[in-house]
Amino acid sequence: MAEAGTAGPRAVNAEAGAHGLKANAVGFISVLVIGLASTAPAYSLAAVIGVVVVLVGVQAPAALLTSFIPMFFIAAAFYYMNRADPDCGTSFSWVTRAMGPWVGWMAGWAVCATSILVIGSLADVAARYTFLLFDLDVLAASKVAVTILAVLYIAVLTWIAVVGIELSARLQDVLIVAQVLALLLFASVALISVFNGTAPGGSLLPELAWFSPFAISSPDALIGSLLIGVFIYWGWESAVNSTEESTDSATTPGLAAICATIILLITYLSVSTAVVAFAGLATVEGFADNDTILSHVATDVLGSPWDKFVVLAVLTSALAATQTTIIPSSRTTLSMARARAMPDALARVHHRFQTPHIATIITGVAGIAWYVSIKFLSESFLLDTLSALSLLVAFYYSLSGFACVIYYRRELLKSARNFVFIGVAPMLGAMLLAYIFFMSMASLAEPRDSYTGAAVFGLGLPLVIGLGFLLLGLVLMILWRLMGDGTFFGRTAFQAVDPEVAAGKVATQETAGAPAGS
Repeated sequence: MAEAGTAGPRAVNAEAGAHGLKANAVGFISVLVIGLASTAPAYSLAAVIGVVVVLVGVQAPAALLTSFIPMFFIAAAFYYMNRADPDCGTSFSWVTRAMGPWVGWMAGWAVCATSILVIGSLADVAARYTFLLFDLDVLAASKVAVTILAVLYIAVLTWIAVVGIELSARLQDVLIVAQVLALLLFASVALISVFNGTAPGGSLLPELAWFSPFAISSPDALIGSLLIGVFIYWGWESAVNSTEESTDSATTPGLAAICATIILLITYLSVSTAVVAFAGLATVEGFADNDTILSHVATDVLGSPWDKFVVLAVLTSALAATQTTIIPSSRTTLSMARARAMPDALARVHHRFQTPHIATIITGVAGIAWYVSIKFLSESFLLDTLSALSLLVAFYYSLSGFACVIYYRRELLKSARNFVFIGVAPMLGAMLLAYIFFMSMASLAEPRDSYTGAAVFGLGLPLVIGLGFLLLGLVLMILWRLMGDGTFFGRTAFQAVDPEVAAGKVATQETAGAPAGS
C-alpha cells in the first residue's frame, strides 16, 4: 500500500470501493440528516430538560449553549481529521495514528459500546410513544408490550441498515423533517402565547440572563448540566462515519457534522426556552425523571389533536436515532476488523447491499440483549445507563480532539487559521471534555445521585456501568493481543499528517482501517 499523501484525489473513493462499501451513495443533505437524526433532538430534549432545570433553573438554555462549545470544537477536529483520513472508523483510526494502537483500540471500543448502551433506550421510547400516539395508554404502561415492540423496532431498523445506507438516508429524510417541523411549531406557538399573555399561570417571560452561563451560581450544577449536554449533542459524528459512502468524502462528512451541531444548538435553545417560559419551573422540574414532558406541555400549547404532532416528533426522533446509532458502531467495527484489531469476519461487506452486514447485525443483537436484560431488571437501570453513556462519549470525543492536535502538530504554526481551528479549538474541546469526564466520575460515584440509588462496591451504578464497559474493552483488547493477530499493535504512534494532505492537495490512500506503522 502507498504511504499517506502519495495517492491522487481519487484514491479515497477507489479504496473505499475496494473495501466493499458503496462509494458516493449519499450526498451532503443526506449525510447532514444522518448526523441530525443520530442525536434524536426531540427525544433528547424530552429526556433531559427536566433534569437540567432542576440543576440550573431558568438558565437551562445557558447550560445547553455552554455544552455546545466543546461539541463545536470537537466537530472542527472531526472535520480536519476526516479531511486527512476519511476512514469510516473515525476516532479509532485517528487516535491510532496520533496516539498509538492501544489508545486507538480503546477509542474504537468506546464508540461501539455507546451504541450498544443506547439503542434499546431509544427503541423503548419509540415503542412507548407509539402507543401514546394511538391513545393506547394501557399498552404504553405495560413493560412487556413496550419491550416486544422495542425489540421489533430494533430488528426492523437493523435490517434497513443492512439493506443499504441509501435506504437508511431516505428513511431519515422523512423522520427528521417530521420532528423538526413539529418542534418548531411547538416552540413558536408556546412563545407567542407567553408574549401575548395567554399562557397559563406560572409562565415566565424569557430574559437574556437565561442564556448566560455566568448566571449559574453553582459550579457543580454547571458541571452536571455539561455532562447532560454531552448526551444531547452526541450523535452528530454519525455523519462522519458515513465518509466512505458519501460524495466528496474528504470534506462533505466533516462539514455536515459542523452544520449539524449548529442546527442542534438553534433547536435546543428555541425549544428549551419555550418549555421553561410556557410551563414554568415547577412544572418542568416535575418531569426530571419523566420523558413525557413535551407531550404534556404540548397538550396545553397546541390542544388536541394537534398535540399529537409533538408526540409524533418524539416517536420519529427515537426511531431515527435507533436506526442511525447503528452506523457508528458497525462502521467502526468494520474499520477495526480491517486493521486486524478485531476478527476478520467483522470486516465482511455484503456483496449485494455493500454494507458491513455482520457488524451491523451484531450491533443490533448486542443492543437487544443489553436492553432486554436491564429492562426487566429495573426501569431506573435504563436511565442510569444513559448517565453512563455520557462518560464514554466524553472519553472518545476528548481523545479525538487530542489526536487532531498531535496529528497536525507540524502544521499548526503555518497559518493563523491552522493555529485556531486545528490547534486551539480541538485542544480546548478535548480539555473541556476530559475535565467533564473526570469531574463527572466524582458525581456519578454517589449512589444517591443515580436513578436506582443502587451501589456496587460503594459506587453509584452509572459510574460502574461506564467504567465497567471501559474495563471490559481493556480486557478484550488484551485478549485479542494475546490470542489474535498482533500486526495491529505494532503500528507506530505519534504520526504526523503529510503537508500536502494537510493542504488538501492530495488525498490519503487508506490501508485497511488505520495506517500501518512506518
